[in-house]
Amino acid sequence: MEARNAAKAFIINDGKLLLIKRRPTDVQTPNIWEGPGGRLEIGEDPILGLKREVREEVGLDIEVVMPFSVKHFNRDDGQTITLTIFLCKALDSNITLSEEHTEYDWVKIEDAKEKLTDFFHEELDLIKKFNLLEQL
Repeated sequence: MEARNAAKAFIINDGKLLLIKRRPTDVQTPNIWEGPGGRLEIGEDPILGLKREVREEVGLDIEVVMPFSVKHFNRDDGQTITLTIFLCKALDSNITLSEEHTEYDWVKIEDAKEKLTDFFHEELDLIKKFNLLEQL
């Protein structure tokens, strides 16, 4: 069994959350809406790795504000993942999608559950419960 660390960014700009849609041919959860991020290289600093992943997937520079959630799960390929989710600020708004994703959308936090995969609904509740947008 292989274990890996991963990081996801909940990027906020003007009170909206950036969501990206995986391509339909993705072997791991195709067509879902999520935040940018992914698996880290072994030994990679999670914040630097997250910034790298965000740049690769959407072309944005971000400020990582704080980690606010950790999840553990098994991928379909058997990898065990420890995922840290970070609250982030966009330093610009010019999106350039990688070929891994087909669409992006800036969604109001209160409307994000309509689009975001259920896997991340708890994080939306945490943002509201702890007024995390005030950190931005």
